[in-house]
Amino acid sequence: MEPLLLAWSYFRRRRFQLCADLCTQMLEKSPCDQAAWILKARALTEMVHVDEIDVDQEGIAEMTLDENAIAQVPRPGTSLKLPGTSQTGGPSPAVRPVTQAGRPITGFLRPSTQSGRPGTMEQAIRTPRTAYTARPISSSSGRFVRLGTALFEYIFHHENDVKTALDLAALSTEHSQYKDWWWKVQIGKCYYRLGLYREAEKQFKSALKQQEMVDTFLYLAKVYISLDQPVTALNLFKQGLDKFPGEVTLLCGIARIYEEMNNISSATEYYKEVLKQDNTHVEAIACIGSNHFYSDQPEVALRFYRRLLQMGVYNCQLFNNLGLCCFFAQQYDMTLTSFERALSLAENEEEVADVWYNLGHVAVGIGDTNLAHQCFRLALVSNNHHAEAYNNLAVLEMRRGHVEQIGDLQRSYAAAKKSEAAFPDHVDTQHLIKQLKQQFAML
Repeated sequence: MEPLLLAWSYFRRRRFQLCADLCTQMLEKSPCDQAAWILKARALTEMVHVDEIDVDQEGIAEMTLDENAIAQVPRPGTSLKLPGTSQTGGPSPAVRPVTQAGRPITGFLRPSTQSGRPGTMEQAIRTPRTAYTARPISSSSGRFVRLGTALFEYIFHHENDVKTALDLAALSTEHSQYKDWWWKVQIGKCYYRLGLYREAEKQFKSALKQQEMVDTFLYLAKVYISLDQPVTALNLFKQGLDKFPGEVTLLCGIARIYEEMNNISSATEYYKEVLKQDNTHVEAIACIGSNHFYSDQPEVALRFYRRLLQMGVYNCQLFNNLGLCCFFAQQYDMTLTSFERALSLAENEEEVADVWYNLGHVAVGIGDTNLAHQCFRLALVSNNHHAEAYNNLAVLEMRRGHVEQIGDLQRSYAAAKKSEAAFPDHVDTQHLIKQLKQQFAML
């Protein structure tokens, strides 16, 4: 077979290393073969390619070096930095776990959230990211018709040299007399990676004036989210839906923003719209199932998770959720089987800890405190930083009467006031504060 055709076949089958090696052999014989250079650059890029649209979580470098000023006291419903801005139409934070930033934990693990953070600042800035995406190849990532575009992607993704990629994109834009929207998008991506959000916004807006593309709407919305302007991002997504009705990525973007703003009911509605367009969308199915579970509808959530199992999703998290749904839906015959399967599929210690923690909850539910104590201890063996397991162990020890210090009303009142500030509508906290005030009145 012709070497170039064989290399292209390797590329189409995602065997990128074989493709790059074969292109290297071709270039040793013919160093000026542009087709081989383009194909090799594409293969090396795809090995570490990450969809810039999906990667929306901030790392160490972004959080530490961010100099963008935002409102210290934003209006309710206008900021992603203030947890609990909108709690209408969904389960309360008292029953649904949240992240350290105060956002509800969703039913889907998005790119850049599953991997550990880089250990040093230098790694955070220089190390290329290697997450893959499930999105189909888009208009931006699919344009490799010339050596210049393939070279840019290679520099941007493989080498992670944003400054050189920016210089190349700027020269290419100047060469095209500022009429090529694709290069403007690439300049915007470079500015965004460098933290220059306002400059990136100008480039994306200019690209939209020349050519309206779905990816450009997504990139521009990502800029507004980084600037903590979720309302502007929502309006932009809806503007994009006017141009591209029923576009799944735009609908999913709206749902994610509502979810981060704790407006779970609106997020669920948009995830349902996503399923009307694509009934195999894993993120929408998982998030709707999670919402039903925390809304005291485990039977309905079980249907969504079973759907994921039928689609071929087979991992620890899914069986973990299936076990919890089976337990709360009183299908006890499947509960322990699901958790056993989750333990066998766990890939790291954190996943093992989560399974043992949930098994501890099952043990508490059936009244076996000894088994619950063992499960929570096993969770801590797997992950010594599992805060929830420490908390539940403390509750079990308190029920056993193993209390080291009691009667510190002032510290109890201070902790209760912090709980009230985090969640003002929590009934148990209000009752505790009322009892403490009565105790203070008796002193």
